[in-house]
Amino acid sequence: MDAVFSPLSFGAKADGLTKDTAAIQAAIDAAAAAAGQAGAPAGASGIAAPSPIAAPAGTTGIATTTGVAAQSPIAVPAPIAGVAGVVASCSEALAASRPRVLLSPGTWLSGALRLRSGVELHLEKGARLLASPDIADFPDFADARHVIAANCPRARNAAFIFADECSNVAITGEGAIDGNGQAHVRRKADPGWTGWEFERKRPMAESLPRVVFFAGCSDVRIEGVSLVNGPAGWGFWIHDCDRVAIRGVTIRSDVRYPNNDGIHVNCSRDVDISGCDIECGDDALVVRANSRSLSENRPCERVRARDCRVRSWASGVRVGWCCDGAIRDCSFRRIDMRDTTNGIDIVLPPMPDNPDYGREATRIEDILFEDISMDGIYAHPLDAKIEGDPATTRVEAVRRVTLRRVRATALELPNVAGRADVPFRDFVFEDCDFRQVPDSALPGWKRHGAAIMGRTSPARFDRAEGFRFDRCVFSSGEGTAAP
Repeated sequence: MDAVFSPLSFGAKADGLTKDTAAIQAAIDAAAAAAGQAGAPAGASGIAAPSPIAAPAGTTGIATTTGVAAQSPIAVPAPIAGVAGVVASCSEALAASRPRVLLSPGTWLSGALRLRSGVELHLEKGARLLASPDIADFPDFADARHVIAANCPRARNAAFIFADECSNVAITGEGAIDGNGQAHVRRKADPGWTGWEFERKRPMAESLPRVVFFAGCSDVRIEGVSLVNGPAGWGFWIHDCDRVAIRGVTIRSDVRYPNNDGIHVNCSRDVDISGCDIECGDDALVVRANSRSLSENRPCERVRARDCRVRSWASGVRVGWCCDGAIRDCSFRRIDMRDTTNGIDIVLPPMPDNPDYGREATRIEDILFEDISMDGIYAHPLDAKIEGDPATTRVEAVRRVTLRRVRATALELPNVAGRADVPFRDFVFEDCDFRQVPDSALPGWKRHGAAIMGRTSPARFDRAEGFRFDRCVFSSGEGTAAP
């Protein structure tokens, strides 16, 4: 490591009362200058991008186990071959010469910050980077290069921490990034509320849409840090990035707040997520391909999530949304879900009045779910369906999805329904066990986030072609079926 820069040297107080935005930004800019890459675009690090790695058909490339204990500690796994190995080798080699901005123990109150190429933001144990309660401290980044702000979800590119076309950049340490959620939400006044207990204080377009935002970046490492107290906005948004490693991250965003997504990967390639522990009010692990805010359409591919624990009052894993593009060659292994609304969600809805929609026909293919444990699922363990007509929900294909050694107890059985013009094709279920429990086993489902919406569809397999079932059990109070 070449140099360490403390915001204290630039006038920061770290007392939780003084806004340290300018001092922290000055330290980041000084570190970038020391790296010789201030404002350098992605790819300027001098490291050639690795060639894409394609796994042979029918192989996983990773040894598997039969599940993850519900309360056992999660160890960050060693680098593995394939995507994880490529990401690890690049990020670790670059880290050796990366200047570090050091946040020592204390509370660092701040508005919006911009990371720079070649810089590591390191939060020591006891350090708390606290988002300002003032929404005016989080304007759009008017000079952002990689995204069209008006076409971003919520029609804004605002974030607490933003990296725009950076390379060789990292956020590490044992400290916490605090979204100051209570400053942005309030309890619903209606005593008969359903869904989430809290709502935003301001309209969606005026609220903080996300906490950490990487756009058009390469060779990114996020390791060890906690993201807490999300502001009814996404935790990490990884948008059109290459070679990203997210390891040992803890997310604690109140499940009673709406839109507190955990890790949202969009239009990105070679992303390895491992050993993470996620609790959030909205989708925990998201893989999408919404290119509408980009200058060209980009796929989302080779995303690997493994050895993670999840609690979400929406979906444990979501793949796809309205008019996303190509999502392919992604895997989810050894994911332990507890107290979650839908386990695996491949719901493609019509959303013509919502800014969070893409501009392509969705194509989802070659997706693997392996060694997935679900307990306390308040809706469907698998909810996969196409809603709307071809004009409002453009879909090219959903095919070659494999579920292997999935164990689930839920209020509903799987719901899988393609559309007449686009049936789901070639799903494989191997050694899976889905067990339905009565409502009395999981009381209060109408106040469990998205369950009020998730239980609107029946359990079924409809408009599904080429499906294969091997050693599977579907069990309900009315009996057991083994296709």
